Amino acid sequence: MGHFLITCLVLVVVLGLAWRFLGEYLVAVYSGRAKWFAFAELPIYRVLGVSDGEEQSWQRYSVSLIIFSGVSILATYLILRLQPGLPFNPQHLAAVSPALSWNTAVSFVTNTNWQNYAGETTMSYFSQMVALQVQQFISAAVGIAVAIALIRGFARHGEQTIGNFWVDTVRGSLYVLLPIAFLAGLIFVAQGAVQTLSGPALVRDSLNGVTQLIPLGPVGFMEAIKQLGTNGGGFYNTNSAVPFENPTALTDFLSIALVLAIPVALTYTFGKMVGSVRQGIALLAAMVVIFGIWTSFTAFAEAQPNPAVAAAGLTHQPTGNMEGKEVRFGSLNSALFGVASTQTSTGSADSAYDSFNPMGGFGLLTGMMLGEVTPGGAGSGLYTILLDAIVAVFIGGLMIGRTPEYLGKKIQATEVKLASLGVLIMPITVLVLAGIATALPVGRAGAFNSGPHGFTEILYALTSQGNNNGSAFGGLNGNTVFYNVVGGIDMLIGRFGIMLPVLALAGALAAKQVVPASAGTFRTDNQMFVVLLLGVIVIVGGLTFFPAVSLGPLVEQLSHGRFF
Repeated sequence: MGHFLITCLVLVVVLGLAWRFLGEYLVAVYSGRAKWFAFAELPIYRVLGVSDGEEQSWQRYSVSLIIFSGVSILATYLILRLQPGLPFNPQHLAAVSPALSWNTAVSFVTNTNWQNYAGETTMSYFSQMVALQVQQFISAAVGIAVAIALIRGFARHGEQTIGNFWVDTVRGSLYVLLPIAFLAGLIFVAQGAVQTLSGPALVRDSLNGVTQLIPLGPVGFMEAIKQLGTNGGGFYNTNSAVPFENPTALTDFLSIALVLAIPVALTYTFGKMVGSVRQGIALLAAMVVIFGIWTSFTAFAEAQPNPAVAAAGLTHQPTGNMEGKEVRFGSLNSALFGVASTQTSTGSADSAYDSFNPMGGFGLLTGMMLGEVTPGGAGSGLYTILLDAIVAVFIGGLMIGRTPEYLGKKIQATEVKLASLGVLIMPITVLVLAGIATALPVGRAGAFNSGPHGFTEILYALTSQGNNNGSAFGGLNGNTVFYNVVGGIDMLIGRFGIMLPVLALAGALAAKQVVPASAGTFRTDNQMFVVLLLGVIVIVGGLTFFPAVSLGPLVEQLSHGRFF
């Protein structure tokens, strides 16, 4: 317990520094003040045929986003299908099947990184580096770009543009993700993460007459962007639980810090760009409250004995539920890692989530169901919590009998409709697809367990993909045509079904003039607003998904005769 508390304390300090200094750096990057990589930035603009001084309306910004994402999906799909004829394939791995290529291409382009395959035995080095790792940079940059576009919508007055998609994406990749991931990658490799193109290692045990082929590859630097970009897709099937990806306690801590750094820093960026850091602090406060509560009860749940292990006769489990955990990290730090991963759109794992106690799994599952806004993914967490904030402002305006305002902008019918669409599209998609999967034999056949745990496996998979998270309960066989196709649709809607209303909202807000504050203005930088925002987040996520959760982890926990 002492080590866990120290880890949490150091994490708070590190993230506090990231909030201030990385947040300020993001302001410099997206305002065009950072010019350190202009030698690489400007040639890219010439190739794309754009100018760094040319801005776009929200419609053009959206079209650029869709075209770029569509081309990225196609390019990734083709690389996976043509894998045998491409270089850097020392294991001579075969082409990835059409359904799995579709699911994987959509997964990495949407920043989900859901993996229906074992990476070390399915993807060549070329596929890992050129198809998947490149998308880990780009998809994160796209998410941050959309968040910055929405911030500009709040910050601008009477304007018709919200920035330039191509410029924002290039700057996010060059100035933010590449340098930080490079430095973090050096630490991962120095700590023992694998980084090689020499192919797998053949180990011979002459004493016992046993040989073993150990897959190796360009792992360390992929691990860095996997965490920093809130991606989650690892080189190995066991993800961050394998020492080749996550070798030490230091890299485990670094993984958690990288996952949270950009989403936390963006709250400062938001406050700075709209002219009031207090506004960003209010959003951060709501994030911290929920993250702290979810970490606490998930860690408590995993500190309890595993009921299945106890039923087998091992009643004394002093370190809690160690089933599916790495001894290097323990049950409490594994719970912290899991909450950080599922409350962002990361989905990486240093333990087996399917082996968590029912209420531990409940913590991971519901963290995603809240919309992954505490603090959420790279960019996606900020723009999603701002949708919740608009809904909260609308409710607050009704309470005091005034036209709702947020940061001096009147929140009228258009803004409320767009925010409501963005907030509700995910739960509607997840619940409809989960209903279809549980109603069809082909969907039920994928779950390895029956009863409430089997239902949780299905619900978790579709919630994870619909939230662009990527983590999984390992008890579901997702590599079927049904789950590959349905999962791809789930991820596309979960990504672009929110992004497009966000961009439309940015355009509508940018065109508005600022309304002077008055004595009756509902403040959005105080405790009352934070409480109202917390209520919106919990009610939308909690009440919408409560019936489904009741059929899964809650009934499973109660079946053991106790709530905890």
